[in-house]
Amino acid sequence: MKFTLRQLQIFLAVAKHQNISRAAQSLHMSQSAASEALLNLEHTYQVSLFDRVSNKLALNAIGQTLRREAEYLLTHCQSFEELLLDHTDVGHLKVGASFTIGNHLATRYLAGYLAHYPEADVALHIANTPDVVAQVLNFDVDIGMIEGEVHHRDLELIPWREDELIVFCAADHPLAKKKSLTNKDIREAPWILREPDSGARQTFDRALAGLLPSINIYLELKHNEAIKNAVESGLGIGCLSQIVLQKNFANGDLVPLTLPRRNMRRRFYFAQPRKRYLLDPVEYWMKTCREMDRDDQ
Repeated sequence: MKFTLRQLQIFLAVAKHQNISRAAQSLHMSQSAASEALLNLEHTYQVSLFDRVSNKLALNAIGQTLRREAEYLLTHCQSFEELLLDHTDVGHLKVGASFTIGNHLATRYLAGYLAHYPEADVALHIANTPDVVAQVLNFDVDIGMIEGEVHHRDLELIPWREDELIVFCAADHPLAKKKSLTNKDIREAPWILREPDSGARQTFDRALAGLLPSINIYLELKHNEAIKNAVESGLGIGCLSQIVLQKNFANGDLVPLTLPRRNMRRRFYFAQPRKRYLLDPVEYWMKTCREMDRDDQ
């Protein structure tokens, strides 16, 4: 074996930061040492791993493939070292979650997880689904939690739980007393929706595909609470996950509306880089999420 684990660490750091200087700083080493190690790796195997443009190093096709394998290899090596040192796993975990999941579900699972790993540091990064997928593929988080199917050759989706979107309005809105909305109601109402890249919006667009060209999209907002506040103020009607709306329906400040023959159901997924070795904390996090979901049902 002609390469070293340190060379792999440097290769992965440069792949992440796309800059030798920042990669060296992250590894607490000099820029010249990091640059030399990377060049030696490439020269030893007579391969170019990066396209060098100005001050930026971008992974080429070979580098992309080797990056995945390097991540898997280092993960295994770290686990092996922990076994050699008889190290007790404290459960440190980085979770990337889409807005609905991060703000309304993931925080509930922390108590169960920390009961098992009381010394763990858990970092929760909340973003929209495409950004969470990017975090997963860039190995910035240990596991992603997303609101819909995303097709990417390097991404593995693990089915988790079902969800349903609900159309809603303010309690004093003219549509609040209707048992169900007609196509005319759907076309004429001002809609306040999530941004196009969000999982909720993709489900909405799919369910109302035939009417989309004639729907009046009045506002597109990134956060669920902003949408609820706008709808409650009478600016229009909205569509969000039932998870987000349960308390509002119970309080009576928002009212659910029925759309006949519109399938608003969807599935939530755990997201991992394909073929990545699952660390024990990641497996326990998924187990905790599933068990707490069953207890709530």
